[in-house]
Amino acid sequence: MKKRQLFPALIIAIISTIVLLFAGSARAQQTSYDFLITGARIVDGTGAPWYFGDIGIRGDRIAAIGDLHDAAAKQRIDASGLVASPGFIDVQGQSEFNILIDNRAASKITQGVTTEITGEGSSIAPVNDRMLEDMKDGAKKYGVTLDWRTLDEYFRHFERVRPAINLGTFVGAGGLREYVVGKDNRAATPAELEQMRQLVAQAMQQGAFGLSSALQYMPDSFASTDEIVELAKVARQYGGVYFTHQRSEADQIFQSLDEVFAISERANISATIWHLKTAYSENWGKMPEVLARIQAARARGIDVAASVYPYTRGSNGLVACFPTWVQEGGTDKMIARLKDPAQRARAQKEMDEPSSVWQNQWRGSGGGAGVTLIQVLNPDLRKYEGMNFEEIGREMGKDPKDAAMDIAIADHGESEVVIAIMQEDDVRAAVSSPLVCFGSDSPAQAEDGPLSLTKAHPRAFGTFPRVFAEYVRTEHTMSLEEAVRKITSLAASRAGIMDRGILRPGMMADITLFDAAAIQDLGSYKDSLHYSAGVKDVFVNGRPVVRDGKITDERPGRALRGPGYKAVP
Repeated sequence: MKKRQLFPALIIAIISTIVLLFAGSARAQQTSYDFLITGARIVDGTGAPWYFGDIGIRGDRIAAIGDLHDAAAKQRIDASGLVASPGFIDVQGQSEFNILIDNRAASKITQGVTTEITGEGSSIAPVNDRMLEDMKDGAKKYGVTLDWRTLDEYFRHFERVRPAINLGTFVGAGGLREYVVGKDNRAATPAELEQMRQLVAQAMQQGAFGLSSALQYMPDSFASTDEIVELAKVARQYGGVYFTHQRSEADQIFQSLDEVFAISERANISATIWHLKTAYSENWGKMPEVLARIQAARARGIDVAASVYPYTRGSNGLVACFPTWVQEGGTDKMIARLKDPAQRARAQKEMDEPSSVWQNQWRGSGGGAGVTLIQVLNPDLRKYEGMNFEEIGREMGKDPKDAAMDIAIADHGESEVVIAIMQEDDVRAAVSSPLVCFGSDSPAQAEDGPLSLTKAHPRAFGTFPRVFAEYVRTEHTMSLEEAVRKITSLAASRAGIMDRGILRPGMMADITLFDAAAIQDLGSYKDSLHYSAGVKDVFVNGRPVVRDGKITDERPGRALRGPGYKAVP
């Protein structure tokens, strides 16, 4: 009897041992990570209070968060004294071309940016031969092969260059208009509108996140509200959203807001206003009213919000300082008008006058002293970079407006400028609003290499660290957790990114580690090409693109595709 009782007990013991061994093996597998970030002050992106914890990364995803000190890992990162947050999302990144030149996206990853959403008004695709012709000077200068026409073809090129960041894009209404109608100031015919609608559908199927517009600028400015609504309806059919540089940020800003609300309501689409501002001195102080109107629209059931960059100066093409009619029809026609004495005189007169027809950035900047040349393609003009047009005019012995027009001619309309158009009180109010996320409105640049050879707006290097340094640490207009929420989960939700922006197991491992007491933008308007300080480690899709403040050789960035992509048969 005793032997018979012994065998079942022995069998049970053996089975138990085997089960424990398998369980231990399973636990070992579950607690082994590629990277283990320990002792971090975790700010998860939701706005919830921070807490201490560890983060385990396996492959390209966050595998676990909590007390993981006993876990095994291939590499351990001591994050004591650092904040761990989701990777920063730049909702107006503009690096779709520059990333093909320098795949590091250096000025962005050193800020903690892991994802850009781009495509303001005129997106990188779709394009036709006429549009590619306009891109050839920049492509030739930097050795970029223009081998795409569709968004899918662009994404293939993007992934071949092995980028450090993720990038998604909207399809630009202005680019569609240029593709189909050209740069003429006229309404689209029914057939042309239908062609644009088909191009929206194609781009959404190939991964666009939605429709964008830049209604202040040509050729977007030639589009009616009805035209934008019809294109937005197509984007909405694929789950897309609408982002816009609204038609006016200055004297007609309230009418412009009404147009944004109408487009959102009529197309039943989420709308986000890029770089919200109240521009030119006569409109300073209007930001509280602008924010109140956005809140009131939301109370009526309209899904509208905004983004900003935390600076009082903007930046765009020099040609935007000229009346819209000067630019109509394309670069060659613009140059012909600027060379014609009568048309030049007319344009210069209008640049000195208020207007309800176009957004007069020259006058709004206070004239030539408020417009600084930062980038040119023509090497003969490099000596003027960093100078404002009063200084350039003196150097040339010309009126500042003549100097601006002559540079536009010599640079074939490619010059970029910084414009002084805002005041700090309005910027502070916008930055601090809970409805506002952030976009740099600048492409990636660098302290070295081909993208270090021109000037820049400091926002290209410092947008996100400046939020923490100026508005969290110095002015206390928002908490650390709120700033992180706006830079991460709010940005993701506005663009429609579902798997990034929050620190949670199962989410993509885009993570930024920074020193909250030291994070700081270092560039200035006069001396902009400086990486920010305080960002220690940056992970993109589970790989470190920045370690201990230094750019690594990792290039794990991906093309991000919007909600319509899986709808492709």
